[in-house]
Amino acid sequence: MQTLAALLQEVRGCQLCAGLPLGPKPILQAESDAKILIAGQAPGANTHEKGRPFDDASGDRLRHWLGVDKACFYDPGRFAILPMGFCFPGAIIRHGRRQGDKPPRPECAPAWRKQLLSHLPNVELTLLLGTYALDWHLPEHRGLTLEATDWQTHWPKLLVLPHPSPRNGLWLKRHPEFEANVIPKLQQRVSGLLGLN
Repeated sequence: MQTLAALLQEVRGCQLCAGLPLGPKPILQAESDAKILIAGQAPGANTHEKGRPFDDASGDRLRHWLGVDKACFYDPGRFAILPMGFCFPGAIIRHGRRQGDKPPRPECAPAWRKQLLSHLPNVELTLLLGTYALDWHLPEHRGLTLEATDWQTHWPKLLVLPHPSPRNGLWLKRHPEFEANVIPKLQQRVSGLLGLN
């Protein structure tokens, strides 16, 4: 069986999406010891530029939700970060203005996801950020909104979260119970898994 290090090297050299606007640049982190898997959507333009996942306002909010600092978050032996697409898919432009990012490229998950997940035997908590991750990891929930997905159904092994993007501020204001009820339980679970107590 191929080692995880060899597989990561292969993924980082992937050219499946050579026609992307900024070119392919797979961004992910993982080690076989990781206890927590973060399954997001795809890197944004800032992440593409920096080469590090969640090194932005979304990451600040996510780390706050998790109750960890950057040093802990960027330890691949603690957190595996495997978005559904590893490269920036490009921006959606309407009427000459940027309206967000395109969906993750459909080639990525079938090519790499199962192989990578097979090298993560120690994951005890999977966090799904956004509908693309939700649809892949929980196909029985395909097409459901976050509100229609009971966060406790797969707890404590899996948790569906809204994307931590600043664009989701309105959703968070409309659902104060999320930060009041879910986040404390998430922080307690993360702390226990990583021995941060």
